Amino acid sequence: MHAEAGDQLVIKSHCLGEPDRKAEIIEVHGKDGAPPYVVRWDDDGHESLFFPSSDAVIEHLADKPS
Repeated sequence: MHAEAGDQLVIKSHCLGEPDRKAEIIEVHGKDGAPPYVVRWDDDGHESLFFPSSDAVIEHLADKPS
């Protein structure tokens, strides 16, 4: 898994009908874009250190803020 600050982390829902959970990656602490990441969750704005598992995907956004 490789990410940069500004990318979006998406946690796929485990239950039918529940939305995916999304967060903005604000810091990358691993070597060469690897986890862990500091993320800001879209649903409540909470920031946390996150170690993604196999249900997570990184979306590399084309237009990142400067």
